[in-house]
Amino acid sequence: MRILLIKTSSLGDIIHTFPAVYDAVVAHPSIQIDWLVEEGFTDLPKLHPAVGKVIALPWRRLRGQLWKPSAWRALKDFVRSLQETHYDLVIDAQGLLKSAVWTYFIDAPSWGLDSQSAREPIASRFYTHKAAVPWGQHAITRVRQLFAQALNYPLPDMQQVNYGLIPKIRALPEQDALPYWVFAHATTWESKHWPEPYWQTLILFAAQHKRRIYLPWSSDQERMRAERFARLTHHVVVLPEMTLSSIARVLTDAELIVGVDTGLTHLAAALHKPVIALYGATEPGLTGVVGQRVTVLQAKYPCAPCLREMCIELEGDSDIPPCYATDLPAERVIKAIEQTLSLANSVK
Repeated sequence: MRILLIKTSSLGDIIHTFPAVYDAVVAHPSIQIDWLVEEGFTDLPKLHPAVGKVIALPWRRLRGQLWKPSAWRALKDFVRSLQETHYDLVIDAQGLLKSAVWTYFIDAPSWGLDSQSAREPIASRFYTHKAAVPWGQHAITRVRQLFAQALNYPLPDMQQVNYGLIPKIRALPEQDALPYWVFAHATTWESKHWPEPYWQTLILFAAQHKRRIYLPWSSDQERMRAERFARLTHHVVVLPEMTLSSIARVLTDAELIVGVDTGLTHLAAALHKPVIALYGATEPGLTGVVGQRVTVLQAKYPCAPCLREMCIELEGDSDIPPCYATDLPAERVIKAIEQTLSLANSVK
């Protein structure tokens, strides 16, 4: 059986689909899985050994050019290329109109969430088969249930999560004998950023314990923040601009990853690394980081999780959200690191 999996974005959502792919291969060892994903994320499905062909969706690039005939020609060519491969089944694991619409162009039965289960109920109109998957569960669990119904196998043990990724080789040359930590400091919402002074305390703690600190970035603003941190100590390495697959290799050799609610923190968990995940404005229960070696630290301040992109509780000149200041200071994260790696008595 050859199936087309549609999960176009984003980084965390794609990673949340890996356990369902693993389940499917365990249940049907001969299954072939191709993956339709936005162009900017093609590196991610390639990390999974069960994924065959990765198809780059150009929609995000072309949607702002629909007034150009060339954009329509490009979309027509894309659909034609999509139809060249025979599929026995299509599974839309996104549940959005932008993902469901592509099932229309493929001559195969399609599965997706029903109108009561999908984030956008209109998406269910495109599917020939619809799965009822209750809300209130983690996204990983919901996708695994969708796959089980679509591919007709018993529900696996939902307490056991296996992403099915294989070890990777380090992308960067080793600079010295120091073990290194990766701090995933960058994220989209301003409210999800852990305050810079707290990161500074953590960096000095890592340097004290003779750990190198690697800082990834994906925008000029994130790079400038990383460069500010690098001025604290020579132990900090600001990584070059990297592909997602290269960053995955860096994460694979890290001793520890500390991260906010961002895609790289999810990727580190999927690679079975020790992870400290920091949550203030967002709720980890439904879309948070999941892994056997993950420690989730969540602020319990009365307004948290607020699910707002900007904090509305800042007072005076303070730029530190009260949920972090009250319940997620650097000292709490340091304690979690010590418990994870037994570092309390490692300073010589």
